[in-house]
Amino acid sequence: MGAVSLGFSSISRSSITDAEWETRCELAAAFRIAHHLGWNDRVTNHITARLPDRPDHFLMNPRGLGWNEVTASSLVKADLDGNILSDLGPFSIGPAGFNFHSAILRDKPHLNCSLHVHAQAGVIISATQDGLIIVDQTGCHLHGEVAYHQFEGFAEEKDEAPRIVHDLADKSTMIMWNHGLLSVGRTVGEAALYMRRLVDACDLQIRLMSTGSQIRRIPDDVLDFTRLQIQKKKQNPGYVKEEWNMYLRLVDRLDPSYRT
Repeated sequence: MGAVSLGFSSISRSSITDAEWETRCELAAAFRIAHHLGWNDRVTNHITARLPDRPDHFLMNPRGLGWNEVTASSLVKADLDGNILSDLGPFSIGPAGFNFHSAILRDKPHLNCSLHVHAQAGVIISATQDGLIIVDQTGCHLHGEVAYHQFEGFAEEKDEAPRIVHDLADKSTMIMWNHGLLSVGRTVGEAALYMRRLVDACDLQIRLMSTGSQIRRIPDDVLDFTRLQIQKKKQNPGYVKEEWNMYLRLVDRLDPSYRT
């Protein structure tokens, strides 16, 4: 089989397992979808995905490529010990992202994807005193799923990564105070859909706050009941897959070049 173009180098497709290539394509699609949804229009922030056939290895984007430029072959492979296993060419690895993304995947083996963005709505809510308020039915997916982490400066110091992992605990999302948003998942799709709900919930709260009206709170017992309803829905294997497949079809229509 031929070489896959990286723009700055190339990798042999024959040297990549089918499982790794499938993960590369799905992760590259996640970057394109996130850019389309307006979560990131810069060369910073990361999404990482564990390789199913090498759980001690993961993929992430090199710093220097816009999320609308990421392709399957441009993703960087690394191991959980911090070794870069790909040719970076003219690019680099963002130290902050590499630091805590690798720590999450290393310390939480049941998770296979982490996603971090500075979406404006999320940054705004991260700078409020009280954080996220769940105000609607869709937002109820986040009830009991939002962790918080104090701002400590750029998250590239080794000793901060364990605190991020600790603060995340068993939650699926995190608001990093005065910083941005984080989501994790057992699959790329799960992490992406948690992030979509988190960004949307932040945006909705901002719109409500801008009206100046008092926010109608959902009673705690109703939030708890709705969470139980959602947990039942999640028992359906297709619960996440159906929506994620819709986004994959969307990105294929928008620009299938992510598969290169």
